[in-house]
Amino acid sequence: MLHLIQAIGEREVDALMANAGHGLGGSFLAQDFDEILHVINTNIVGTVHLVQHVARGMVARARGRILVTGSVAGFIPGSFQAVYNGTKAFIDSFSIALRNELKGTDVTISCLMPGPTETDFFERADMVATRVGQAPKADPADVARIGFEAMLKGEADVVAGLKNKLEVALSKVMPSQAVAQRHRRLAEPRGQK
Repeated sequence: MLHLIQAIGEREVDALMANAGHGLGGSFLAQDFDEILHVINTNIVGTVHLVQHVARGMVARARGRILVTGSVAGFIPGSFQAVYNGTKAFIDSFSIALRNELKGTDVTISCLMPGPTETDFFERADMVATRVGQAPKADPADVARIGFEAMLKGEADVVAGLKNKLEVALSKVMPSQAVAQRHRRLAEPRGQK
């Protein structure tokens, strides 16, 4: 992210799509700590650093739009994706809080919260052998369009897709342990119990 910030320098940025993200599936205790740090540094540190750099310039010019990609995973205690879901909980919360801080500045923060999307995410996160890894996923072009349109309208947050909206609603009314167990069934590698 530092290279991107250096490349931007003092240039005026009218719109930023902060879409950095890295997943990591499997049992937390079996994960390599360097990989865990990479997820945290990419999803949280890199995003926050980039947003701060760009938003400062936007606020100074009194105009700009930022779209941050969070995730419905941020609402769900993610068994077998504990670090990833935790980072997305941070990003979802950070985006909403920053939007509130920037009220009256003519700079908007929108948070796109997609669910499983047909990208290389599941291969890179070593989650192909899971129910969620093998299930049908959203079209990335549709998800991007939904997020981009929300950013242009200055919407606060948008959950992409009806199924994902239902997942978020369930996560808010079900006990957290039930939500974690539900996620476990989706993200636990096949053959583990």
